[in-house]
Amino acid sequence: MAAFRKKTVRDLDVREGMPVLVRVDFNVPLENGRVTDDARIRAALPTINELRGRGAALVLCSHLGRPTGRDPQFSLRPASERLGELIGKHVHQAPEVVGPEVRRGVARLEAGELLVLENTRFEPGETKNDPELSRELASLAEAYVNDAFGSAHRAHASTAGVTEFLRPAVAGHLLEGEVTTLEGLVEDPKRPLVVVLGGAKVTDKVKLIERFLEIADAILIGGAMCFAFFKAQGKPIGDSLVYEEGVEVARDVLELAERSSCRLLLPLDLVLGKSFDAATERRELDGTDVPDGWMGLDVGSKTGDAYAREIAGAGSVFWNGPMGAFELDPFAAGTRSLAEAVAAAPGTTIVGGGDSAAALAEFGLADKVTHLSTGGGASLELLEGRELPGVEALDDA
Repeated sequence: MAAFRKKTVRDLDVREGMPVLVRVDFNVPLENGRVTDDARIRAALPTINELRGRGAALVLCSHLGRPTGRDPQFSLRPASERLGELIGKHVHQAPEVVGPEVRRGVARLEAGELLVLENTRFEPGETKNDPELSRELASLAEAYVNDAFGSAHRAHASTAGVTEFLRPAVAGHLLEGEVTTLEGLVEDPKRPLVVVLGGAKVTDKVKLIERFLEIADAILIGGAMCFAFFKAQGKPIGDSLVYEEGVEVARDVLELAERSSCRLLLPLDLVLGKSFDAATERRELDGTDVPDGWMGLDVGSKTGDAYAREIAGAGSVFWNGPMGAFELDPFAAGTRSLAEAVAAAPGTTIVGGGDSAAALAEFGLADKVTHLSTGGGASLELLEGRELPGVEALDDA
């Protein structure tokens, strides 16, 4: 486990009734005004419960979705209600992010009580890291805790700017756990280290691939991005999805892999469809040369078996990105077999958020891995070796 270099919630000196601003990640899916997946809310509970137990008055802030200005359908009220159900206590919902009414609400809080600010992205200054919004947020509390790993790669007012005006600024349990787990994966993994990468664009993962070619023992490629590699090799890909800018990137990666001790594995067989549609004609292809008029929409069973063997023999596994169009049931088998292999693996298994996390949840396997990251983009940037503004802004240990 890597050493965490920042102060944490354990270092806070909390007195009874002290207001503490906590940046959480309540960016959760909603349907008909209800939270449909509360995993991110549950992930914040260890920090929330510790601070409540120590007598803090909690002011929670988060974004939800990508609203353009104030939009009731992106209100955090459903998340506040779900949090209240989980902790068995009423959670107050502020009508705004900042302002006189919010300040009055904070002033009324007693020890152990919670107030959730409205969606931080209702304020245009949030994503611009506006100093005035940062100052107003800072004025609401006497200490700041960032427990929103999923937003730690953003230099926003509520994740970075606020620390310019409010100290102490420390990490919550979730943020600490995410950073130490992911940094440990690249600094001192149990070997062999097997990395599974899927998704649509190789350009989105190229930095990650380059980093893991230096430290992993094997990289297994799936999803639509495999077609950039096949095209770079001169193989026919039919009507499969390929981003032309990714083909040259894939060619460079193949050359790097030739000089690396890390093995780069591509699919051995595919499942094809005529169109991106669950009702489309479907066929299994023994091989990877896609004929005209067809598109590759999943990896085949030979690939699934080969990848499962690699995963079963691994000391550490990192997985990010589906193997195919798993949202279409006829093309979900490859991602399902990969998820089952990761869940059954005897080694340390780390899954990097996003679609991979959604797939694990859909297949009922989310609790079968060692670590399921709450941050897709943040986890990738950390593994690439980039600094996360929301982490760097905190007090050094």
